[in-house]
Amino acid sequence: MRPHRTGLHASDRTKDEPVSTSPADSAYTVKDQVAIVGIGETTYYKRGTSPVPEFVLACEAILKAADDAGIDVQEIDGFASYSNDRNDPVRIGNALGVRDMAFTNMFWGGGGGGVCGAVGNAAAALVAGYAKYVVAYRALAQGQFGRFGQSHATGAVTGAAAYVNPYGLMTPAQQIALRTQRFMHEHGVTQDALAAISLASYAHAQRNPRAVMYGRPLTREDYDQSRWIVEPFHLFDCCQENDGAAAVILTTAERARDLQQKPAWVMGAAQGSDARFSLPTHNAPDYPSANFKPVARRLYEMAGIGPRDVDVAQVYENFTGGTMLSMVEHGLCEPDEVQEFCTEANLTWPDGGLPLNTSGGNLAECYMHGLELVNEAVRQVRGTSTCQVEGAEIALVAGGPVTAPVSDLILHG
Repeated sequence: MRPHRTGLHASDRTKDEPVSTSPADSAYTVKDQVAIVGIGETTYYKRGTSPVPEFVLACEAILKAADDAGIDVQEIDGFASYSNDRNDPVRIGNALGVRDMAFTNMFWGGGGGGVCGAVGNAAAALVAGYAKYVVAYRALAQGQFGRFGQSHATGAVTGAAAYVNPYGLMTPAQQIALRTQRFMHEHGVTQDALAAISLASYAHAQRNPRAVMYGRPLTREDYDQSRWIVEPFHLFDCCQENDGAAAVILTTAERARDLQQKPAWVMGAAQGSDARFSLPTHNAPDYPSANFKPVARRLYEMAGIGPRDVDVAQVYENFTGGTMLSMVEHGLCEPDEVQEFCTEANLTWPDGGLPLNTSGGNLAECYMHGLELVNEAVRQVRGTSTCQVEGAEIALVAGGPVTAPVSDLILHG
């Protein structure tokens, strides 16, 4: 673990002591029993511009992950995905020549709340002995299937949407903006904090040739002059819409040590939801929340660490407000410290106290529903990131905030 920098790092801001996991408890978790051994991704494209179908993108990312791991793709015998991925594991297995399909899994829920959950489910399958090599993957080709999450006209509205859609509250940006505004009002947070998250992501993308926004730097003036989407979100507070695919391959500790890459050990994985969290109906008792409070607690308990031990964070940015709420709920800063913590200087590599989304993240690298954040966490603990944090050993990944369920992951080198 790198020495903590002076300034506004979680080590200076959190008051909780790192928790420990007893040997008896740790035997029933995935901690250090599984590692990510291969990562892969396609070229990332602006939405609707992929030159090949979504299924081909999925296969390409998995092939690249197998090559990165140094295994024959036919050795993969488990598949895990999320966000209702359309790419059926049976079809993928047939296309790739998989010899034996032993495990398949889909994480419930839309959006990116399941990104770390898919990785965690893959890890659980390995510990349970269901499979030997499990790939977690996500693919999108919006020119083929339409824009993800786009609302459509309908003659009737049922379920939770019936409470809000007739009044014009229909999009994720609107829903998350309301919770963000409430938090900002209660804790004296200004637009500067949201801008800092966006500017840090764009700064990191300028060092990452894979990023869609590589070569397109963002200034504070550009940010302020961009159009409002829904207050407090400007255009650059919102994630991209992209085509592409990403994949990670996990295996057991025994196998991981013999492969060509340095293992990225799964230190903790958690998923779930607060008992009364509700996004569409806006009636949750804990309203300005990203829904991570119980999940983050269980994550740290499994990992046996506290927030101050995190060296680098990859925190899902569907909208910068969700990122801000996520950082608070993972103990990286206190609610009343957000204004001081969320500055471009503190979040930006190489001198920031806690570098954030060091590949550019959903805002500036690619919006592959957060799986690109897992890839970047792996690069950080391997020591191969384009914005490599000195001495980084522990990387936090927080999946899609302000949805249900959500999921988390901690990796270490």
